[in-house]
Order: sequence, then structure tokens, then C-alpha cells
Amino acid sequence: MSTRTKISVEEYLEREAKAEYKSEYHGGEVLAMAVASEKHNTIVSNLIFLINRCIWDKDCKVYANDLLLKLEKCDKYVYPDVVLVCGEVQLEQHKGIDALLNPMVVIEVLSESTQGYDGNEKMQCYFELTSLQQYILIDSKKMYIQDYQKTNSEDWLMKIVKNEQDKIKIQDCEISLEDIYRKVGFEVKGGEKS
Repeated sequence: MSTRTKISVEEYLEREAKAEYKSEYHGGEVLAMAVASEKHNTIVSNLIFLINRCIWDKDCKVYANDLLLKLEKCDKYVYPDVVLVCGEVQLEQHKGIDALLNPMVVIEVLSESTQGYDGNEKMQCYFELTSLQQYILIDSKKMYIQDYQKTNSEDWLMKIVKNEQDKIKIQDCEISLEDIYRKVGFEVKGGEKS
């Protein structure tokens, strides 16, 4: 990611609506989005397919990494890899660009360049969203998922999912790691995929 001169939110949104390449807004700084790997894109495609198949007849929508998400309390606009919204979709609209306000589930597929940010600073900003019920971090280098779910007391519980036969529950969808990582190309070494 590269940093540019500080600008206002309004200027960022106006530029982003016309831009050829996606950038995120971080408190006045505009950060260009890095190109994702083939494994990263395969995982995102698998998730979109699996979640869509499960929610097809429900009042829910799943979005891939081109829908901007507003993180108001952190003064950020970001592009999550996968977002799920059930019920009414709330958008903030600015001159040709939509920013989502109410995700229920946010999924980030980790890369070396985003792993620390997605698992720390960005996660804390996501946790500030009142609509968010689940935050999932998916490793693109090995079968390993961190699943954060909000409890009734507004705390967050984390579960590690790392065995091929294990399933993760996203909204009412039970999805196996095997399906999430299908066609990613991990080799089996000593009984484990790597």
C-alpha cells in the first residue's frame, strides 16, 4: 500500500467514484489497494458461491471486495473481501459511489501484506460497528480460520478452525474448510494440508 497526501472524506469519495483503481481512506490518507493473489481470489470466489447458495431464498445479500464499507468511528472507508447483510441494506451514497453502513458478517482473506492490519487495527474498527455479528479471518497460505462472534453481552468470542473436515457457521450456513479452500492448491504433507 502506498500513502498519498491527506485529503477530506468528500474529496476521497469524489475521486474514488471516478478512479480506475480502488483505494481505501484512513483518516485523511488514501491507501492504494494491493493486487490479490490467485489463492486469495479463489478463496473469495468459493465463499461468495457457498454463501450465496445457502442464502439464496433468504432476505440476505453477499458482496465481494468491490463494495466500500464506512467505519465511521475510525474515520475509514475500506473494501472488505466478503460482506454479508441480512434485512435492509443501508448505504451512504456520494456522487456515484455507495458505502455500506450495516454489515452483519465481514470476512477478510489474509495476505502477508494485510495480515497484521486485518487482525489488529482493522478488526478493532470493525468491532465498533453495531450491526456486526461475526468477523472472520481466513489464511490464504494454510487451512486456518479465526472466527470472531459477538455474544449477547457484546463481547467477542474467537474460535480457531483448522481441520479440513471442520465447519464454520456463517449466519445459518455451515461451510466446511474443505469447500472454502477448494481448488486453492494446498499439498498434503503428513496428513495435513499446507
